[in-house]
Amino acid sequence: MTMASSNTQDGHLDAIFNQKNALRTQVRKTLKAIHPSHRSQQDDAIQNIISEAPWFKSSLRLCAYISCSALREVDTSKLLSQILQDPVSDGKKLYVPRVEDKNSHMRMLRISCIDDLIANSMDILEPAPIDAYGNAREDVMQANEPVDLFLLPGLAFDKSGRRLGRGGGYYDTFLKNYKDLANTRNWIQPLRVALSYSEQILDEGVIPMTSSDVPIDALVSPAGVIPITTAAINRMGP
Repeated sequence: MTMASSNTQDGHLDAIFNQKNALRTQVRKTLKAIHPSHRSQQDDAIQNIISEAPWFKSSLRLCAYISCSALREVDTSKLLSQILQDPVSDGKKLYVPRVEDKNSHMRMLRISCIDDLIANSMDILEPAPIDAYGNAREDVMQANEPVDLFLLPGLAFDKSGRRLGRGGGYYDTFLKNYKDLANTRNWIQPLRVALSYSEQILDEGVIPMTSSDVPIDALVSPAGVIPITTAAINRMGP
């Protein structure tokens, strides 16, 4: 790569970075303006749609985020409870995020009950790395079986699969690493499903993308499920 083309690429990435930050500011204002009762209605609708969906019920190994109301994320508490309350005979396993450092390093660790979570310095609930018996929690990257489903947060989305995160790169880095792992092991890729308030769905082309951004397979809003990729259409059915 020549110096000139390298500078052009850097300039292009800087422009995208600035566009994303401007969009984040705009979406945060929109989220802040949603009345709490309207947000609560949307939370219930989204969780009900997912909990009744065959593709959710049939998923045995799931990675899901723990919602933070201060960040105005779509609530996942009912879904997490539903996964954890399923009898052991169902064989469901739940992995949730733990941020390890500020270099976009996040792990997904297995929990068996909500009490396995503790508040971190940002007051966000995370799994402790060691369980109540002194054992290291199972890391999804070391698991012997593939994950079926990722339930993902984000600031904004569009119906072509673009996702705008909060800027830390944690999910994009993790999703890329897991995708590589699944390819290495010849596993079917998990379904990447984002949860979104209707106000977070933007027009196509508004969210800028770079090569490090990982697109989603489907979107769930209060209006229903929007399958995007062929994998999502096949697994979510009509």
